Amino acid sequence: SLEDYEETVKKAKESWKVWADIPAPKRGEIVRQIGDALRQKIKALGSLVSLEMGKIFVEGVGEVQEYIDVCDYAVGLSRMISGPILPSERPGHALIEQWNPVGLVGIITAFNFPVAVYGWNSAIAMICGNACVWKGAPTTSLISVAVTKIIAKVLEDNKVPGAICSLVCGGADIGTAMARDERMDLLSFTGSTKVGKQVALMVQERFGRSLLELGGNNAIIVFEDADLNLVIPSAVFAAVGTAGQRCTTARRLFLHESIHDEVVAKLAKAYAQVRIGDPWDSDILYGPLHTKEAVKMFLDAVEQAKQQGGSVVCGGKVINRPGNYVEPTLVTGLPHSAPIVHTETFAPILYVLKFKEEEEVFAWNNEVKQGLSSSIFTKDLGRIFRWLGPKGSDCGIVNVNIPTSGAEIGGAFGGEKHTGGGRESGSDSWKLYMRRSTCTINYSKDLPLAQGIKFQ
Repeated sequence: SLEDYEETVKKAKESWKVWADIPAPKRGEIVRQIGDALRQKIKALGSLVSLEMGKIFVEGVGEVQEYIDVCDYAVGLSRMISGPILPSERPGHALIEQWNPVGLVGIITAFNFPVAVYGWNSAIAMICGNACVWKGAPTTSLISVAVTKIIAKVLEDNKVPGAICSLVCGGADIGTAMARDERMDLLSFTGSTKVGKQVALMVQERFGRSLLELGGNNAIIVFEDADLNLVIPSAVFAAVGTAGQRCTTARRLFLHESIHDEVVAKLAKAYAQVRIGDPWDSDILYGPLHTKEAVKMFLDAVEQAKQQGGSVVCGGKVINRPGNYVEPTLVTGLPHSAPIVHTETFAPILYVLKFKEEEEVFAWNNEVKQGLSSSIFTKDLGRIFRWLGPKGSDCGIVNVNIPTSGAEIGGAFGGEKHTGGGRESGSDSWKLYMRRSTCTINYSKDLPLAQGIKFQ
């Protein structure tokens, strides 16, 4: 309830006073212990992710592993946060940059990665000296509770308040309260572009800071010189993995006209071999969709694709078994500009499109509103660097000869345009969880002014 939320925020704010006084390397040591505690429960937690979300067991375990990896990354980072000492133009003066925690970080995560995304945010936010308030998806609250209890025990064993990593469960009312709450010094939101826009406006209205990780409409581009032994497994994993419910899922596959038919035939054969079933079964590659609403969205998208001129090569139907199972689906024959191709449907539908020239297909990659992940397959070195350059992909993740999904924690994760512009996890993403002060110290007995101004 909102009363619970109010009590939680007050406790989290109080706990920050303790946490901020602890030296960053010591905070890193506690985060290291959190990683170890998660390691000890990795199979149970992975199983719980699989149960609640529906992804296959190995992906559930992999997601917990990602949190552990970010903890390891954060430990090293806790000894490396630095600001430069800059040359002052005034004699007897020092110019330095000081980084301090923002204070309280609100973290709203989505159902599809109910552990890893919290891990990216919380591990980095914690070593930066922040307290966290987490709101997981209402449909994956068991895993939120389990993870929070593990973290709380580590914190309390170190004689610091468990409220440093607080959890609130609830729906849109709690999310709205977090967005509007001036005590939230940073709000990290992962979810749909539609909801993310509402969150951004509410946070901006109070001049707050937001970190947005929203939708993706990701493309793989395959040129005539591509190694098809890499292309086929990459496209299948990117489009079918997690039953198409990753923000980095491949939804558009651009094939050079000279190899289009060959690749479609190979993909159809590969799709027929995808092992579908109970996500707890270790031999299964593909489980159910998360909700009944997702099944309806899938069917609506397939119908729209047909109406707009597409042909279903394989899939397109609900699987007759208990649960929210649908067939992984390939659609050909649509123009790159078809409305359904420009719509992110959170389901395993891959639109296969023909192209002739590099310039046109780079433009088609960029013409959708989202800008998260993108990938090309080619051996042409010049083309690779054009793809990485200013007239290439406009996405936050730009890959070569690997799929659109499966990002590593060492690089900053996030995208441009309607994907929200946020960056989490690696590189210098830590800066988003801190505030910067430019500090000038006069250690002389004079008072020279900048720009040589005389005021006497």
